[in-house]
Amino acid sequence: MEREDITRMYTWIQSRVRLVPDSDEPVIAFDAPTRDDFKEMGFDDELASLTLESAWWPEMVVDIIETPEFAEPDEPPDVVLQYARDVVKEYVWKRLDP
Repeated sequence: MEREDITRMYTWIQSRVRLVPDSDEPVIAFDAPTRDDFKEMGFDDELASLTLESAWWPEMVVDIIETPEFAEPDEPPDVVLQYARDVVKEYVWKRLDP
C-alpha cells in the first residue's frame, strides 16, 4: 500500500461527506462506501478490508456525523463541512500511513 493510494482513498471518502441541504443548522451526512465502491474506484481488497473491517471505522463514521455538535454555534456550514472531512483524513492517515 502506497502513500498515494492512502491519499487518494481519504480524498475520495472525504468527497462522500456532505451537508444535508435545506437545514437551519449544519447537518452532516456520510455516504459510507461499500467494498464494491472501493473496487469500482480501483482500490485493492486489502485497502478496503483495512478500512471497512477495522475497529476504528464505525468510530470515524460517528465522529463525522457528530462534527456539528463540536463546532461553534456561529460556524458557517462550509467550515463545519470541512471539519467533518478533516475527520476522515485524521482517522485514515493516523491508522494507515505506511
